[in-house]
Amino acid sequence: MKIALNAASARHPAARPGAAPALQALDLRVAPGEQVAVIGPSGAGKTTLLQLLACALPPRAGSVMLDDQAPWQLPRAELQRLRGRLFLAPQVPPLPPRQRVVTAVLAGRLPAMGTWQSLRSLFYPADIPAAFDALDRFDLADKLFERVDRLSGGERQRVGLSRALLSPASLWLIDEPLSALDPTRSHQAIDTLLSAARERGATLVTTLHQVDVALEHFPRIVGLRDGALAFDLPAAEVTRERLRALYAQHEHELTGPAPALDDAMPATPQPVVMHCR
Repeated sequence: MKIALNAASARHPAARPGAAPALQALDLRVAPGEQVAVIGPSGAGKTTLLQLLACALPPRAGSVMLDDQAPWQLPRAELQRLRGRLFLAPQVPPLPPRQRVVTAVLAGRLPAMGTWQSLRSLFYPADIPAAFDALDRFDLADKLFERVDRLSGGERQRVGLSRALLSPASLWLIDEPLSALDPTRSHQAIDTLLSAARERGATLVTTLHQVDVALEHFPRIVGLRDGALAFDLPAAEVTRERLRALYAQHEHELTGPAPALDDAMPATPQPVVMHCR
């Protein structure tokens, strides 16, 4: 799916009246099948951007175009069909606690199902092998028939990501998918998302706090700060100086030994001071 934002502004739904827009006059182009990581400090507008692209929020100014369509100018039925081509994975997946994992994963197919088929799938999962395969790619196949409330936070997060693999969507919008995962699981989850998106030809836009993971795995990095575009660059061009400016006054959020940041000149060796007794 192709994305075009033209001077788009948006306000977070929880914002107080009169608060500044979370996104301000943002211009962005994403080609079909592209894979983009969005980074920036807390409050930069990353989640609002995903909600705007998911047609969960209308722009307050400017325009949003998805595959050359203006979603909020479409008739309601056409807007619903367009939303069926979008997959939004929030940071905390909305999984009913008493639901079985197999049912939660197969819910990724709901936009392509009719009402009766959707209701039936709650009691009689229709394609258990597909759910097994999706979970297996996130190393969760053994949890297929577990209840969601018996999973760890990281397992629940990976179940939420597994839904994308069964979704009919052509645009995947993934919000902070690694917040509950350790470093090994983080790299595995991102590798799985990227490879699955390539196989499907889906466009992938992911927000990440883990800058090192973004630089290592994504070819393109978008930096947001205070709702505005700070930079939009190939990962190899995101320098230490750019990141310092992006996370100024938020240095504690800039974590992880990002390999791409070693492009600066090596530090001058410090003399060794020896104390003799």
